[in-house]
Amino acid sequence: MEMLGETRVTKIGDTSIAWTELGSGPPIVLLHGLADSHRTWRLAAPALATRFRVVMPDLPGHGLSGRPDAPYTLEWYADTLVAWLDAAGIDRASLVGHSYGGGVAQWMALRARARIDRLVLVAAGGLGREVGLGLRIAATPHLGLLLAQPLMGPCTRVMMRAAGNVDAAEIDRAAWMNTAPGAGRAFHRTVRGCIDVFGQRLQTWDHIHEIDELPPMAILWGDRDPIIPVGHAARARDRLAFASFAEYAGVGHFPHLEVPERFSADLLSFFATDVGPARLRMPLVTARRPSRLRRWLTRLRETVVRLLSRRPALP
Repeated sequence: MEMLGETRVTKIGDTSIAWTELGSGPPIVLLHGLADSHRTWRLAAPALATRFRVVMPDLPGHGLSGRPDAPYTLEWYADTLVAWLDAAGIDRASLVGHSYGGGVAQWMALRARARIDRLVLVAAGGLGREVGLGLRIAATPHLGLLLAQPLMGPCTRVMMRAAGNVDAAEIDRAAWMNTAPGAGRAFHRTVRGCIDVFGQRLQTWDHIHEIDELPPMAILWGDRDPIIPVGHAARARDRLAFASFAEYAGVGHFPHLEVPERFSADLLSFFATDVGPARLRMPLVTARRPSRLRRWLTRLRETVVRLLSRRPALP
């Protein structure tokens, strides 16, 4: 796979992280989504590089990075990326995370807030329960693992076409990279780490109070996103004050590929504007008792998850 700039590889623990960079100036780290690579930023990175040092890693389990026998939880990704920042000599940076990369960026803010200047979430995971059916199926403990490796190539094509990435050559490249040994295991463990058959079970709202001061934040979303619904952005707008929001009409899950000029202009505007930290508008936990139906559905969910997880997952 051809990287967007000079290929660099850094060893972190039991894995390696392939990364590249463009431009110079204050550092911005771009984090791609699930079953993708740093090349997802190919249309936006050059514009950002006119003012910033744009650093783009392939997440572990993706692209040209290693695919170790690792847990692939959000905590593991966040800690690995913070260690990579140390190795790359990046003390502080702004983070831009797309989809699962947005979830990783949020967990980095939870675990290493002092390292983050600004946080941009693009159609990001972790802000609501709902998620595409394919990801919920992939999260099943045994079936998902058995199907992951043989279906990685075909499913990558289906997901990217449905989500709005129409560049056929890039879809072919991503599908080929995702057939590498260990890619299926990494994908399945990554999905299971934050999703179950009912949707996203790990959400930033459950932990956001652990951050003493939120960074300046921007949230960008396409209103036709079939993977993570734009309603999550609306929910964030209701809960966060002093955050920037942009919604792209007629755009799916990849606004940085579908409307790259508008996307890049919005990012450059956000980074050029003197803004303060985002703040929570109201407490996220209320004392109202859940309805009887909600309590019954919660018990049903817990029973199903317990039954599906009774046997340990295959290695």
